[in-house]
Amino acid sequence: MTQVLTVSCKLKVSQSQAAKLDATMDAFVQALNWVNQNTPEKVVNAVKLQSLCYYQIRARFGLSSNLAQQVCRRVAGARKVARQRNRPVKEFKRRFVTYDARIFSFREKDWTVSLATVDGRERFELAIGNYQRGMLAGSNPKSATLVQRKDGSYSIQICVEAEPPKQQNTDKVIGVDLGRRDIAHTSEGDNWNGQQLNKVRDHYCRLRASLQRKASKGTRSSRRRCRELLQRLSGKERRFQTWVNHRISKAIVSRAKTTNSAIALEDLTGIRERVNQQPRSKTERRRANSWAFYQLRQFLEYKARVAGVSLILVPPAYTSQTCHKCLHIHPDPAQSYRSGKSFKCGHCGWEGDADLNGANVIALLGAAVNQPRGWLANCRATESPPCTAKQSGSGSLRHRSP
Repeated sequence: MTQVLTVSCKLKVSQSQAAKLDATMDAFVQALNWVNQNTPEKVVNAVKLQSLCYYQIRARFGLSSNLAQQVCRRVAGARKVARQRNRPVKEFKRRFVTYDARIFSFREKDWTVSLATVDGRERFELAIGNYQRGMLAGSNPKSATLVQRKDGSYSIQICVEAEPPKQQNTDKVIGVDLGRRDIAHTSEGDNWNGQQLNKVRDHYCRLRASLQRKASKGTRSSRRRCRELLQRLSGKERRFQTWVNHRISKAIVSRAKTTNSAIALEDLTGIRERVNQQPRSKTERRRANSWAFYQLRQFLEYKARVAGVSLILVPPAYTSQTCHKCLHIHPDPAQSYRSGKSFKCGHCGWEGDADLNGANVIALLGAAVNQPRGWLANCRATESPPCTAKQSGSGSLRHRSP
């Protein structure tokens, strides 16, 4: 199974070429919004959209045949995603153009790309470094997306298909416990503290609230300036969050590859909805909802696949309440051996960091999925008193004292 990686490359653009790219992006985005507004919302099939408005797109916006088809595919794809989220596609704002192999080509001998515009084909030189050259060398990309950044520069996001290395067979598993106090804590003891990150996010929240108040008062120029600052602030916080997730995921995958281990991670799908049902303050809700754990999981997944490291998703039930030494939880369902960052088992007496304990339990669950026979044999060989061990097909674990 091939893996698709996106390589972002900056374009060297002359003044005349910039005018052609601007005209193409403007026409493409205007066509997207026109198709979205003038076709039934329930139509999510690209071929049907094309039959409804292909000739109008070409006549109104001067797009080539393939760019008109790309408009229909993009609208159809956006509608499918919006349907899954139960919300309509309102408007396309960002200036971009999607390309396929018929209107885009990459040439390695001089590191250039050829793109179709509303005024014919143009060839652009890539301003890239060794990382991008290594990713593109020997490849034959079939699709790309042209975007314009906030500073006015142009970039081409080239999709490269690569065959990932074979995943290494191993019985070692590194468990990763995700949380707010520690963004990530591994079963080997590595952790990334979230206190400093919370301070940064709280600072952005206070600054954003202050600008929002000022944006609703004052003169017209001051309100406009506050709105501009809010937009810059949003991008800065998002980039900071992405950078932290990249740094954490890279360190975890590198460690797993070095130690020839797999990675076990909690499947936190739907955790936000479940947690928000609990009574909490507005600040706690904002802190819990503002960090992108799903983004961190995506980074771990694709980095692990590139490195040939296996990634195992396990259910999160009872991972924070189970003792990783004796596999017991508190006999009273209303109580727990965990108290904040501390964990003290009332059965075997183990005491230590609660997140480290949770990461070790996740590692055990990952080992149960990866090497079920050996793990179950080790469970039965423990010297603890007889216990009730239930393991479903999904790998859930629940142990109680007799």
